[in-house]
Amino acid sequence: MSEAKTPRRRSLLKGAAVAAGAMSAPMVAVAQTTSFRFQSTWPAKDIFHEYALDFAKKVNDMAGNRLKIEVLPSGAVVPAFQLLEAVNKGTLDGGHGVVAYHYGKNSALALWGSGPAFGMDPNMVLSWHYYGGGKALLDEIYKSINMDVVSYLYGPMPTQPLGWFKKPVSNAAQLKGLKFRTVGLAVDVFKELGVAVNPLPGGEIVPALDRGLIDAAEFNNASSDRVLGFPDVAKNCMLQSFHQSGEQFEILFNKPKYNALPQELKSIIDYAVQASSADMSWKAIDRNSKDYIELKTKDKVNFYKTPDSILKAQLDAWDKVTAAKAGENAFFKRVLDSQRAFAERAGQWQNDYTVDFKMAYNRYFAKGGKKA
Repeated sequence: MSEAKTPRRRSLLKGAAVAAGAMSAPMVAVAQTTSFRFQSTWPAKDIFHEYALDFAKKVNDMAGNRLKIEVLPSGAVVPAFQLLEAVNKGTLDGGHGVVAYHYGKNSALALWGSGPAFGMDPNMVLSWHYYGGGKALLDEIYKSINMDVVSYLYGPMPTQPLGWFKKPVSNAAQLKGLKFRTVGLAVDVFKELGVAVNPLPGGEIVPALDRGLIDAAEFNNASSDRVLGFPDVAKNCMLQSFHQSGEQFEILFNKPKYNALPQELKSIIDYAVQASSADMSWKAIDRNSKDYIELKTKDKVNFYKTPDSILKAQLDAWDKVTAAKAGENAFFKRVLDSQRAFAERAGQWQNDYTVDFKMAYNRYFAKGGKKA
């Protein structure tokens, strides 16, 4: 019997073949899922919480099984106004809210959303943030208050109403003495107008109105206001205001948890933020306009335009408040100066280029106008 045919020889050849096959087979990595626990600052039924879920879904869909964001409603882990600290400490991996909710940490934070922003609309404020130096300033402020977080701003909010009132107001004098809910720097603006302000989180506003703890309140938009129950406790809503005419959402991440992600997943988050910003804008137009009709027809709410005299009084109060804050807080002055410089340039462009859409709308839909 030849050596090639011996049992031992055959065994050695078989073993070598198996080994060679194992070496040539590609290594298949089993992806580990990184889970992030988020909390929003919104009640589960609010469209704002829906926006938070929309963002998470975009990330989860693009990341496959590599990253999963779970979003809980306000209060599931911490109260709404404690989100920033919870994300910083790692109690939560991230969250969804607004920068104005952190106003108590540094007054400059309220400039991202509270106030007229020198005539900038909410999309222009976001443009300033990402291209005019706002992001670097926000990062610096968070570092100064020892908040180790990564912040993304997105989602330009439509102009917010002056608020819900038991009786409509026709001049600034009628605001004096009212117990009113608002947040951010708007607290100081309304105080300057003689209002007694209570900065309640969203889910607590309607119960406070119902029990008479406050006389009037603002939250945000037709969809949120309707589902939160405002028309059940007040029937008058004053539209248009400068107190929060340029606000946006904030998505927060715990920085060590975020930094541990591979660059590909960080890029997915970045592009999901941008996609969510556009999607939120489109959804807001659709949903807010439908709920506005429902508020007028089914809920029998009376809507009034806020008188120009009140709008002017807001601007006068804003000038006084911001001048005082800028003198007390170097960050406040730097943010204010940065916004002003950007607004002067961008505002001139927008005002000169943008056509009066109301002219076209009135032509086709106003009483006595032509029908399409």
